[in-house]
Amino acid sequence: MALQLGIVGLPNAGKSTLFTALTRSRVEIAVYPFTTVDPNVGVVPVPDPRLDVIAGITKPKRVVPATIQFVDIAGLVRGAHRGEGLGNQFLAHIREVDVIVHVVRCFPIGEIPHVMGEVDPIRDIEVVNTELALADLGSVERAKEKALSRAKAGDRKASEEVALFEKLIKVLNQGQPVRMLELTQEERKIVDSLKLLTAKPMVYVANVDEGGLNGSSWAAAVHRKAEQEGAQAVTICAKLEAELAELPEEEARQFLQELGVEEAGLVRLIHVGYKLLNLVTFFTTASQEVRAWPIPRGTLAPQAAGRIHSDMERGFIRAEVVHFADLVAAGSIERAREHGLVHLVGKDYIVQDGDIIYFRFAV
Repeated sequence: MALQLGIVGLPNAGKSTLFTALTRSRVEIAVYPFTTVDPNVGVVPVPDPRLDVIAGITKPKRVVPATIQFVDIAGLVRGAHRGEGLGNQFLAHIREVDVIVHVVRCFPIGEIPHVMGEVDPIRDIEVVNTELALADLGSVERAKEKALSRAKAGDRKASEEVALFEKLIKVLNQGQPVRMLELTQEERKIVDSLKLLTAKPMVYVANVDEGGLNGSSWAAAVHRKAEQEGAQAVTICAKLEAELAELPEEEARQFLQELGVEEAGLVRLIHVGYKLLNLVTFFTTASQEVRAWPIPRGTLAPQAAGRIHSDMERGFIRAEVVHFADLVAAGSIERAREHGLVHLVGKDYIVQDGDIIYFRFAV
């Protein structure tokens, strides 16, 4: 299943413009709230130059990149956690994504009004984060009530859950996101089951105008805020990137270079998303195709095989592995074998970023 990044923010922050730029698709955009009540979804390939290099060596019939799914969720407003502005629907959509991309307005008023008057990125961040925290507070309090009932009946595990929920409630009441808490593995499982919004990895997008790409005090404030919260931040001009999305790729790349921007917004967001989720990529070259597979860092070989098909995990025997750099140095799989660069590994092998793997399994 594709990695999901949910794009949120106040109305008129540039969410749908960013979505258009990232997915090269057209969505309904207007300067009033609740245009996008139902989320727009776009699936895009993950750029990875290693795929083309491997394909150049192995000559497959097909090259299949990993994909990432962007979900454009309607603008949040004060009171969303109580259902204001159809907030319940919006919050439900956010619960299903892997990473929250919070678009923060860092460009002047101009022709696009701000729903809260003047531009103030930190205030805007706090409005959205407060709604997420209040929604989480409601979820945790309901879970605590259920656990209390079980604890009164003598369930020891429920008593431990109550203690955890009280800790979560304290943090949320202090305005802190749950993701900043240090949790045990068992506590993390319980928190994950609640699908808490503030427990999700967060990346702030400081959405600037073209002039802001060379420096913006608003964007700098967003980056400082992200650092304080244990989140990530990138600065993007969504309007410019949407315009570039209309150009041929090579022309768009040259234009970005002229502006002094090394990577397109899509690439930078994907890199941040992978970093937040601690993902690595392995490759397969079977069946006349080269394919990229993202997995969590630390994944064992059988579980990596299961990413392809559950039967491969159940019947895993061993795997042949050559690293990308070794394949490039050898020039072919055959020469990599001749030089002892293809290794036979078992169930305890931890898959590394850039591994090219052929799995052996019994049906």
